[in-house]
Amino acid sequence: MELSLTKLPWYGQIGAFLLLAIAGVGAFVYYYEWPQQTEFESRRLQLATIQKDIQMGTTTARKLPEFRSQVGELQSRLDNLKAVLPAEKDAADLLRRMQTVAAQSNLTIRSFKPAATQTKQLHAEWPINLELDGTYHNLAIFFDRVSKFTRIVNISGLDVKGKDKPDPNSTITATCVATTFVLLDKPQPGKGAPARGAAPPAAPKT
Repeated sequence: MELSLTKLPWYGQIGAFLLLAIAGVGAFVYYYEWPQQTEFESRRLQLATIQKDIQMGTTTARKLPEFRSQVGELQSRLDNLKAVLPAEKDAADLLRRMQTVAAQSNLTIRSFKPAATQTKQLHAEWPINLELDGTYHNLAIFFDRVSKFTRIVNISGLDVKGKDKPDPNSTITATCVATTFVLLDKPQPGKGAPARGAAPPAAPKT
């Protein structure tokens, strides 16, 4: 059986042509337009992401001089902090400096004995037992000069005794503890904080 559009009435022919046109448009949309639209949307999202990254990079580049200035400022502050709290303790250097100011103050250091270091969270305290020989006036001058050290040195436990047989340059002996501080490279856990990997304390039984 052969089908021929010419045998259909005019309105049938028009309907057939409409059906064929709709089918052709549908096939075009399904096989070409929709895939192209999907790919276009994907490319548009990629372009938006790239533009956002470029904008972020441009903003960062503009702030780069500010960041460099901040890094320089922080480095300067760190260097100043290291001068006050050195990263390492050096008994020879501290003894040499104290002997210098003691000589300038007309005092004699009879004994210089570093004690055990006490470790805190961010620093370590380093006490040094000192025994000094001189006069009250020169002792005060010595402490004043030590207080002006760049490196922090705290004086505590001062005990002054007068001599039974004084002379003009030596009327007292004094003992004290000179405590200086050392900056730790790695901060220590705070007191009471559980060690890493340690199990938490058990809950109390009810």
